[in-house]
Amino acid sequence: MKKALCIISGGMDSVTSAYIAKNEGYDIVALHFDYNQRTMNKEKECFNKICDELKVVKKEILDVSFISQIGANALTDWSLEIPKYGLSDEVPITYVPFRNGIFLSIAAALAEREKCEAIFIGVVEEDSSGYPDCSQDFIKSMEKSINLGRETGIKTKILTPLVHLSKAQIVQKAFSLKVPLQYTWSCYEREDLACGVCDSCRLRLKGFKEAHKKDLIKYAN
Repeated sequence: MKKALCIISGGMDSVTSAYIAKNEGYDIVALHFDYNQRTMNKEKECFNKICDELKVVKKEILDVSFISQIGANALTDWSLEIPKYGLSDEVPITYVPFRNGIFLSIAAALAEREKCEAIFIGVVEEDSSGYPDCSQDFIKSMEKSINLGRETGIKTKILTPLVHLSKAQIVQKAFSLKVPLQYTWSCYEREDLACGVCDSCRLRLKGFKEAHKKDLIKYAN
């Protein structure tokens, strides 16, 4: 049976990406990162629920809290305010420097150990906050670098099934695969009720609205 390592944050995109991997016949090795982000506990709770639903063959939760020591982002630095005024053309302060580069480097090592032929990551380029490490060009360059640093004969594909989809298309895809989106979390700020006004909540709500679907998580606003 072929195996895929799926990076699962607990958010809608990464979870849908993992369900796509499952639908394509992969056994799933699930990987989650704790980096002292504001909603770390809620994201981990969602990850564990999704792993149960997906019936993964193995799951790993890795502590990468050094990311919070680097700082320079509002997800790990509580002195910085989460933006709530809507999306802009500038890269927002919620961008965690090189986060996906760090995640993919670690994922590549784990994928090599587990003999996974693919890594799935739920990056979205088209309908997103504009993070530079979510672009298709960046992911492809990481795939090339990772495979150059591997043992001879070991190659891993990095697959990004959502990268060019809108949020509405992602919601529609999730519903078609029966993804339990009520067990996913998108809010940048809160763990009890989703704030409804941060960029991530806005994008999620926009996707559900345009897909004409109901979001079952609870919002404060």
